[in-house]
Amino acid sequence: MQNDKIKCGLIEQTNSQFVDTIEKEAYVWCEKDWNHDHYEHSHNRSQLTFVEEGYQYFHIDHTIYLVPQNHVIWIPSEKPHRITSEARTVSLMLFLFKSVFKEDFYRSVQVFAVPPVLKEMLLYASKWNKSLNEDEEQDIFFKAILKSLPNFCKESNYLEIPVPTDERLIPVCNYINSNFKYNLDIDSLAEKAQMSVRSLQRIFKNETGITLQKYHQLVRILKSIELIDTKQYTLSQVAYLIGYQSLSAFTSSYFSIMKSKPKINKS
Repeated sequence: MQNDKIKCGLIEQTNSQFVDTIEKEAYVWCEKDWNHDHYEHSHNRSQLTFVEEGYQYFHIDHTIYLVPQNHVIWIPSEKPHRITSEARTVSLMLFLFKSVFKEDFYRSVQVFAVPPVLKEMLLYASKWNKSLNEDEEQDIFFKAILKSLPNFCKESNYLEIPVPTDERLIPVCNYINSNFKYNLDIDSLAEKAQMSVRSLQRIFKNETGITLQKYHQLVRILKSIELIDTKQYTLSQVAYLIGYQSLSAFTSSYFSIMKSKPKINKS
C-alpha cells in the first residue's frame, strides 16, 4: 500500500484503479496549477469538472471534448477518460457524486458553458474544498447543483472532435492536425487514405458525422484557443498563425464554432 497515491480524495493503488473509501455522498476538490496524469482511468463516482482557468481536452470513447475556461464537463461513473492540456495554467473544481438522479442527462458525457448562476453556485461551493466532514448545508447545496445541471445545460456539440475508427482515416486526421494552417488538398488527403476523393468524403462523414472541411475548421479554432491562452499574440496574429487571411474571417469562423467572439483574457 506504500505506493498508493491520493487523487481528488480517491486512493489510486495502480494506474487507472481507484479505491473509494469516502462515505460522503458528494464532495468538491479544487486545484490550482492542475497536473493530471495522461493515462486513461475511471472511478465509481460521477464527475463534474469546472474549468475555472485554462482549458483541457478529455479523451472519452472515440471523441475528444474541449473544455475551455468557464465550461463544465459531466462524466458518468465508470466512464474511462484521459485528460491532456498544453495550457499555461489550469485551475479546476471537481465535484464527485456517489449517486445521481435517474434522468437520461446523467448517463452520458455533457459539455457546456457555465451560466452566471451556476458559476456563482460552483464558486460558493469552493468553501468546502477537500472537506470530507459531514455538513448538512453542503449536502443540500451539492444536491441542488446536481439536480439543476440538466436545466443549465445547452448542448455544446461544437466542442467535440470526433476520432474515426477506420484506420485509413487516421493519417488524414493526423495530417490535418499538423497542417491546419494550410488549405485542404482533398486529392492529397485521398492519396493518404488510399481511396478516391468521393469515397474519402463519404466515409469520413459516415465515421465522424462531419465533413473534412468542418473537421479542418474545428482543428483551427481549437488551436486558436491554445494560442490565445498563451497571451503571447494579438488576435490578428492568432488568425494568421492558424491560416486565416484576416481577423474578420477568423472572428466569423470562431463565432460559428464557439458561439462567442474570441478575446484575449488579461491576467
